[in-house]
Amino acid sequence: MTKVACIGECMIELKQAEGGLFSRGFGGDTLNTAVYLARLGVDVDYITALGDDSLSDEMIAGWAAEGVGTGRVARLNGKLPGIYMIQTDQFGDRRFFHWRESAAARSLMDLPATDDILESLATYDVVYLSAITLSIYSAQGRAKLIGALQRARKGGARIAFDTNFRARGWPDPDVARTVFDEAFAASDIVLASTEDLLPLYPYESDEQLMARIHCSEAVLKLLQPASIVRLEGVSRQVRAEPVTRPVVDTTAAGDSFSAAYIAARLAGTEPVEAARAGHRLAGVVVCYPGAIIPRSAMPAKPAPVPATSRKASP
Repeated sequence: MTKVACIGECMIELKQAEGGLFSRGFGGDTLNTAVYLARLGVDVDYITALGDDSLSDEMIAGWAAEGVGTGRVARLNGKLPGIYMIQTDQFGDRRFFHWRESAAARSLMDLPATDDILESLATYDVVYLSAITLSIYSAQGRAKLIGALQRARKGGARIAFDTNFRARGWPDPDVARTVFDEAFAASDIVLASTEDLLPLYPYESDEQLMARIHCSEAVLKLLQPASIVRLEGVSRQVRAEPVTRPVVDTTAAGDSFSAAYIAARLAGTEPVEAARAGHRLAGVVVCYPGAIIPRSAMPAKPAPVPATSRKASP
């Protein structure tokens, strides 16, 4: 069975509720993607580090209940998860506040078990990570991870990189641009957006942004409800279906898009139809508060549109 590894950080999520109160959940970009992948029928493990506290125990139990594998989660004595808070405006646009400087996940590349964890990446069919994943590690940690991705790729794994960019996670834009170039070079699939890339490459056109991504398969989500999909030099624009319900929270829109795209590609669907599946799931997710929507709200899985060649599938 095809298996995916998602690498990153899950945090305690505080989201707005009625009367100025906040409700508690758990979330993080790559964890959100892992949950949606599991809901879409993909065998997925989450790779991270957590503490030995009760909140970390709750996270592990919650992931397992969603069908996400937890066997590669490192548990660190005396550490805690990070925290983030979401504020949303009347249009559903969100603002994040983070408390994560000493979170357990930041130590993942510096543990006695790190080498074994990194070598295990070669046992997966797809390894998925984001720019946020890379931002939480030191320069040495990033180098370790990218080296492991390159080795896994030589062994047959395919690397999927999401450009989820948060400026506060980087010491300066030049460092971020250098790391993005390294990630692009180590990837088989890049899931990008103009929202992520324009802060790093201002005033560039969609075509110029796509040209920075050298791998054969890339998706660029646009500011309007559409994306550009490129496979082996051929690009197509894919328009999203209109969202017919009120947008209340755009948290995890990109994460769910990535999950639906990867799941569809693993099922043998052509990239254009995979992007439509991504837009479809994201269009549902933005109509609910928080990162993870109720299971009952998940859209029905469409029948796959077969790819024209084995080379096109992850």
